[in-house]
Amino acid sequence: MTRSAILFLIASSSVLAACGSSGGILGRDRPDEFAVQRQAPLVVPPDFNLVPPTPGAPRPASDAPATQALDALFGGPARRSTVETNVINRAGAADPGIRSGVGDTATNTVNKGTVTRDVIAAPEGAGGAAQAVIPN
Repeated sequence: MTRSAILFLIASSSVLAACGSSGGILGRDRPDEFAVQRQAPLVVPPDFNLVPPTPGAPRPASDAPATQALDALFGGPARRSTVETNVINRAGAADPGIRSGVGDTATNTVNKGTVTRDVIAAPEGAGGAAQAVIPN
């Protein structure tokens, strides 16, 4: 016998041995279909002093849905550490509506002209050609 024939016989015998140990489809553990029991019927819970809402009355929701969603996702507002509180106190308080006021068209802005735009759009470099002019 050749070496490949011997390897083929060893491989096929190991595959056949693996198939026989599990018991196949008939040997699996499955539930007994005759051991089914009936469930008890649903019972109406006690009243718990619930009163139906009056027509036209506002809903008794404690928070807005967006607030409830944020609380569910992030666990509500986290307490700040003492270091963070000290940094915020030293920096000073910002206007609470600053983010909504930045893009407002009524916000006064200063037009700095094309010089600022040119400085921001300037390419990066070592600054060898840069010059500073100091007026008298």
